Amino acid sequence: MATLTIKNVPRDLHKRLKESAEQHHRSVNGEVIACLERMLISTPLDPEEVLRRARASRERTPGIFLTDEDLRKMKNEGRL
Repeated sequence: MATLTIKNVPRDLHKRLKESAEQHHRSVNGEVIACLERMLISTPLDPEEVLRRARASRERTPGIFLTDEDLRKMKNEGRL
């Protein structure tokens, strides 16, 4: 396995990495590897598949239509 040294990590970023590592019960090194894997190895989204799923969801809920304003109101009220 290769070794990687990262220099000049900003304090705030290092703090966030430590906090995230603690939440996931990992070392900082393990957290960095997990973050890199998530970003570099994850499957890219297929826009056509996302649209297909959204359309299928809309078909299952006919008559329900939410506007951006509706969603904003619900977020502000704590419902989402």
